[in-house]
Amino acid sequence: MFRGFSTLSLDVKGRVAIPSRYRERLADTCRGALVVTLNPLDRCLWLYPLPEWELIESKLQALSDFDRRSRRTKQMMRGYACDCDMDGQGRILLPANLREFAGLEKDVVLLGQGNKCEIWDARAWSAQRDEWLHSLDDDQGEPSLTLGNLSL
Repeated sequence: MFRGFSTLSLDVKGRVAIPSRYRERLADTCRGALVVTLNPLDRCLWLYPLPEWELIESKLQALSDFDRRSRRTKQMMRGYACDCDMDGQGRILLPANLREFAGLEKDVVLLGQGNKCEIWDARAWSAQRDEWLHSLDDDQGEPSLTLGNLSL
């Protein structure tokens, strides 16, 4: 559902406009009902259509509380999950605590990731992207089996 890169602006109230190419699909699939939560791996936010979030939430529920990483992931993702609805102009309000976590200021980036989007501060995204691209030069050897299977 989500793919591509979009640059957006956060308004003074903490709202961001969903790109028009996604709005109609979101209206059809979830009536604009979305869930935003923190990404427990990176300093960005994850934005899910409600039906996709419900699938993730059921998978989180199945994780054991006796496994520390599973419990931490559940605490982060569910504990910070927030319902948000697109308004008539296609905007969503990002809660202040999540904006603070991701360091979102004026310029933000929306990255499509299939079933969700990532929301990054534009400068943080550029720095992280460059770091990841630079680290590719340091990698020696073959890709992981998972990535190796990506090639046709």
